[in-house]
Amino acid sequence: MTELEKRGGNLGVETRAGGDKRTLTGYAAVFQSDTAIGDYFVERIAPGAFSGTLGGDIRALVDHDWGRVIGRTKSGTLRLVEDERGLKVEVDVPNTTDGNDLWELVERGDISGMSFGFRVTKQSWDETGDTPIRTIEAVDLYEVSAVAFPAYDDTSIGKRDLEAARAEAGKAKADEERRRQNAAAAARRIAEREAITNQRIRGIRQDAP
Repeated sequence: MTELEKRGGNLGVETRAGGDKRTLTGYAAVFQSDTAIGDYFVERIAPGAFSGTLGGDIRALVDHDWGRVIGRTKSGTLRLVEDERGLKVEVDVPNTTDGNDLWELVERGDISGMSFGFRVTKQSWDETGDTPIRTIEAVDLYEVSAVAFPAYDDTSIGKRDLEAARAEAGKAKADEERRRQNAAAAARRIAEREAITNQRIRGIRQDAP
């Protein structure tokens, strides 16, 4: 997977103030929650999908805008935890224009969702039903965002993933068929050599005095 995908949902984001610290809390992702990606497939995130990536240097953004950073794991202003529900987010909101505006918008209820940007590193597909199901098993996480429109997007990338998975499955099937044919051809060659050898042995025995 080479392209960055973004996912989100109406999972809620809340304000929490204590002393001089203002913290936004919420979930950027929930496990085993099926979501339709366009008309292409259903997607779910498996528990543990974030476990291998939370040690990275991840940013908190506003609306996936890399020019509007409001937190960072490296500085301790962004904290991420994978619990039994999903990916929990805590962001200490800065005293900046973006931070102050975001705080006000969340308090007013104008912004109520979270999202995350990622690349899939491990996935599986189930096409036994009417609609394919994509299970995301592991990701590289780059950012989490407070968003005004927390819809699932980048469906074209997801569609290409489905097409790539089908192409890979087709290639595996073709490779297996070639291996079967090669094994059958090898068995025929061995049988032919054995038959020739047996004929020669029988011919020698018949000519013996």
